Amino acid sequence: MAAKGELPQVIFLDAVGTLFGVAGSVGKQYGDVVRRFGVTANDAKLDRAFFQAFEMAPPCVFPEAEGEDLQRLEFAWWKAIAVETFEAAEVMHQLRDFDTFFLALYDHFATATPWELYPETVPTLCQWRSFGVELGVISNFDTRLYRVLTALELVDFFQGITLATEVGAAKPNPLVFASALQKHHCEPDRAMHIGDSFKEDYQGAKQVGMQARWVQRKT
Repeated sequence: MAAKGELPQVIFLDAVGTLFGVAGSVGKQYGDVVRRFGVTANDAKLDRAFFQAFEMAPPCVFPEAEGEDLQRLEFAWWKAIAVETFEAAEVMHQLRDFDTFFLALYDHFATATPWELYPETVPTLCQWRSFGVELGVISNFDTRLYRVLTALELVDFFQGITLATEVGAAKPNPLVFASALQKHHCEPDRAMHIGDSFKEDYQGAKQVGMQARWVQRKT
């Protein structure tokens, strides 16, 4: 067991909402892309519609799916969210070619453009790295996260990236934490997980015996 005051062997971090956030709002990003297709849309209305659809959706996990099959299922999951969002926001009728639009929207969120790094992210990661602590990511985001972390110049900080879609279980399911620990050859009490969701990150990590910190950001 780790001694009091001893640094963890591994510090795991959530991604969206912990390392970086959406620039402006999801509604703004959706609005920016859809307006390129000649659609008139209200960002606030899109934002409300998105979160309603997102909260009602099942977890974005597909046990036993791999490679191209996994990416196809992730794409279809997010497309269903987008369909519900634009229907609820009453702009679907303006989209003559939804498939082409959604491909642009999906690719948009794999770039650096819709994201903003929190100011403390890079300095904190640099400090932990200077202390010799291993760093990892545990996220419920999909496989586009590899591209996002590369685009934001964060990927080299992490020795391991554990995604719910690749594990087939989403936080707070213990399986996703166990997979991350195994990847780093680390016992639970020698690891810490940090995230912005009390249920998914803090309680999820605690239930498997990890140290945990809850990031509470102002909204």
